[in-house]
Amino acid sequence: METKIQINPSLSLPIMGCGTWAWGNRLLWGYDESMDKDLQAVFNLAVSQGVTLFDTGDSYGTGRLNGRSELLLGQFLREYQGTHQEDICIATKLAPYPWRLTRNSMAAAGKASARRVGRNIDLVQMHWSTANYAPWQEWALLDGLGDLYEQGLVKAVGLSNYGPKRLRKVHEKLALRGIPIATLQVQYSLLSTYPVTELGVKDVCDELGIQLIAYSPLALGLLTGKFSEDKPFPKGLRGFLCRQLLPKIKPLLNCLQEIASTRNKSMSQVAINWCITKGTIPIPGAKNIKQMQDNLAAIGWRLSDGEMTELDRISQNLEKKMVQNIFQTK
Repeated sequence: METKIQINPSLSLPIMGCGTWAWGNRLLWGYDESMDKDLQAVFNLAVSQGVTLFDTGDSYGTGRLNGRSELLLGQFLREYQGTHQEDICIATKLAPYPWRLTRNSMAAAGKASARRVGRNIDLVQMHWSTANYAPWQEWALLDGLGDLYEQGLVKAVGLSNYGPKRLRKVHEKLALRGIPIATLQVQYSLLSTYPVTELGVKDVCDELGIQLIAYSPLALGLLTGKFSEDKPFPKGLRGFLCRQLLPKIKPLLNCLQEIASTRNKSMSQVAINWCITKGTIPIPGAKNIKQMQDNLAAIGWRLSDGEMTELDRISQNLEKKMVQNIFQTK
């Protein structure tokens, strides 16, 4: 079974990565510095098993911990000694903040991320498009990403939260400089099929030779089976989503549980494998060894056509799904 995807001559990615949104985020994920040893163990285990893609962002880390995820990855990189060390890919997303208005400001942001990590970034990505509110801002920032690529400071350029129409425009613009778009990541899971089924972004990616990356493949934990109406919900936004969605998604959770029981897998593993079988690279997060072990068992096998068809049917007929990222373009 294929375990690597060749993005370009200098960059290959595993069929599953690790998202690090939670590494430094107190507001949504309850991070504190006491977790760092566990996170180092997660990093070590992932790399040792060939999961060498770590997706981060320069906006990851709340409050005074802004940039914490990149700093932690830099620390973990320096401390790791073992197999697949040379294959580690750090993919960061640069935020198009309102005060980033020039190509130089975006290039400087990429260099700042590299300093936090302690080495060059492998894959640099635009965190979201400004097309929905300030389309004029976007072009200079994309030029800044292109500058990083042309200067040899990154191996590839990617995008995040782009729909097919905007993707084509950006693809055409960067192609004028001979800069390919390597990857696109969108919110994609059994509870968030909108970018693929309604916008058709996967078809456009396939046409243009762009690898699709699926973030939030477990829908903030809703597809893991660990939340139920008779147990305490997590605090904040995740608790709100549990209250809103759990009663409406029982058919999907029941199907996931049935397939998981038949295959001796967890519901999380089935949900992640669904993303892989759809031809995307999922990047589920993990905050401890147990979660990473569970994620790792999602690879090395594939759901059957019949299982995929049934999951698709139930997903499409759900009364309610995850809210979409407000920055997702068409």
